[in-house]
Amino acid sequence: MTTAKPWTTGLLAIALSALLLAAPARAIVSTGTPTALYNDTDGDGEADRQAVSREIERFRSSSISISQAMAIAESRHAGATTADVSFDGASGVPVYRVKTLHNDRIWRHTINAATGELVGGEAALPLAELDLDDRSNLAALGAIKHRLADAVHVAERAASGKAISGGLVRERGRLNFAIVVISGDNLKEVILEPPGARTK
Repeated sequence: MTTAKPWTTGLLAIALSALLLAAPARAIVSTGTPTALYNDTDGDGEADRQAVSREIERFRSSSISISQAMAIAESRHAGATTADVSFDGASGVPVYRVKTLHNDRIWRHTINAATGELVGGEAALPLAELDLDDRSNLAALGAIKHRLADAVHVAERAASGKAISGGLVRERGRLNFAIVVISGDNLKEVILEPPGARTK
C-alpha cells in the first residue's frame, strides 16, 4: 500500500472537516489492495487480483449497503454499536459479517447482502474471554462519541466510493477506524482518528 503524500493528506483533512463538522478529526487515504481482502489467497499475485476482482463484483451486485447491514445488526439489541464489519462474497450467498458491542458482549451477526435477513442466528462472546488488547480497544470504542457508521460515511465521501469493510485498528497508542472503500476500479483504505480515542 502506498501512503498519501503529506500535502495531499493536509488537503484531505481540510476537505473532510468541511464535509462533516462532527466527523473524526483526521483522515489518511491510501490506494492499493488492503491485506484484509487477501485472506483466502495463496500469495500468487494474479490469483490475488482475481480473487479481489470477484469479491468486488459480488459486492457491487449486492442490494444491501454496509451501512444498512450495520443498522440491521445494531437493531437486534437496543444501544448496540458496530465494532467490525466486512463483506464476504466467497461463500455461496454474499453476506456481511458484523460484530456489535452490547452489554459487555460481542455479538456476531451474518447479514444476507441481497435481502438484509439474518443468516443462521447470532452468537455472543463475553468481553472477559477476549485478550487484553481487544478488551481495551472495545472499551475505547464505548467511550468515544463517534461510531463506525460515522467513519464509513466520512470515508465514502473522502474516497468517492462505497465501503466494503471497516473496523478498529490501534497504531502507536491511537485507536483508529480503518475503512476499505471501493472507488472506481481501486481499493482505498481510509484511516480516521476519532477525537478522544488516544489511549496508552
